[in-house]
Amino acid sequence: MKNFLIIPLICLTAIVSVFSQSTYWKAGVNRANITPEYSMWLAGYGGREAPSEGTLQDIWVKALALEDGNGKRAVLVTSDLLGFPKGISDEIRAQLKSKLDLEKSDIILNSSHTHCGPVLNHALFDVYPLDQEQLNKIMRYSDQLINTIVHTVVKAFDKMKEVQIYSSNGQTRFQVNRRNNTEATISQVSDLSGPNDYAVPVIKVETLKGKLMAIVFGYACHPTVLSINQWNGDYPGFAQLELEEEHHGAMAMFFQGAGADQNPLPRRTIPLARQYGRTLAAAVDRILEEEMVELKPVIKTAYTEIDLDLAAAPTESQLVNFCESAKSYQLRWGERMLAKAKKGEAFQEKYPYPIQVWKLDEQNIFTLGGELVVGYAIALKKLYGYDSMIMGYSNDVMSYIPTARILEEGGYEGASAQMVYGLPSTWAMGIEDKIILSMINLAETVGLKKPGNKLMPGE
Repeated sequence: MKNFLIIPLICLTAIVSVFSQSTYWKAGVNRANITPEYSMWLAGYGGREAPSEGTLQDIWVKALALEDGNGKRAVLVTSDLLGFPKGISDEIRAQLKSKLDLEKSDIILNSSHTHCGPVLNHALFDVYPLDQEQLNKIMRYSDQLINTIVHTVVKAFDKMKEVQIYSSNGQTRFQVNRRNNTEATISQVSDLSGPNDYAVPVIKVETLKGKLMAIVFGYACHPTVLSINQWNGDYPGFAQLELEEEHHGAMAMFFQGAGADQNPLPRRTIPLARQYGRTLAAAVDRILEEEMVELKPVIKTAYTEIDLDLAAAPTESQLVNFCESAKSYQLRWGERMLAKAKKGEAFQEKYPYPIQVWKLDEQNIFTLGGELVVGYAIALKKLYGYDSMIMGYSNDVMSYIPTARILEEGGYEGASAQMVYGLPSTWAMGIEDKIILSMINLAETVGLKKPGNKLMPGE
């Protein structure tokens, strides 16, 4: 067993409720249409050659406001976006602190990671050939988005009423580990390879009269069925529409899990996106029809940011050689890095990575930033139980978050994805252990005991 340093926690808030003052939760929901009103570049695919050309389905931001029996409040925000960049996430959370006195620990900002939502400020500027007109649109839209999300959350708290909350987990199996299976031959394969997490976590919010108010559900799989130049939420969007049509008056909220190395296969057509949406909705419906675990009205939350080390940045001569053969967004990244190197500017060496724990009664929810690969969900579930809910793409999406194995193997997720997000280099070895050990320490502050002799990093 390796020896590990205890990692200090910063920005930590842990609220432990011992005695409930009320028998029931309070909850409120609200939503806002965030479909851009003008043509913009869509985020997610580096091969796109033009901005958006209309709408297949509207994209949304949705908020579930919660209050436990002691008056402790928290909010879950889900969205049809590629991801929240740090600058936008920080501003949203700062405004919610000012308006509602919510700490970072009390706020989850999760994105579905649809590749048919808009490019946002502070992100992906090397990927697309953006002129000043497009940059102005991105900044204008991003400012509007911040205001819309804050307003949506405030209104959700204004709509609160007494409710009961339940949780459970289902399964569905259309995700495929893309590092271990070839898309071109998927129809000929009878035995898929690689790690997966087929869980469909579900939280049900119901009024005291038995009326369904909110359906919160997740899945760990890239929303990359569609690459068209029309706004849409991909399979999560179709799943939410399906559930809301089936359960009139309820708001369906999708959260993305640790799906960074998982693809829906086959893909590429609108009928396939509808199929996967219906498949996921059917898995959720099955859970809603079965007995679920009722959660007592107690919330415990904790949040911190840990410094993740980046590997050494490329030298000026390495960047010169890279730019000689690079194309498209990789060339734009290389030229920007080369300009910094020639000016003698220091490259970023660390990144403040967000992790978070919610405990709704006995339901564990772990949130992690970035494009989280499935190995992290597997590790956390081995430590804390397979009913634990894992959210990637939360609070800040700054790059892929590979396991040690993926870092060593390389490939897109381990060796080159940082260019898409503008980081100067890959992550340093050791980030997996640091993330898991930090999560263990954070989880302890909300009453989750250290795992003891269960699987630990490095074993």
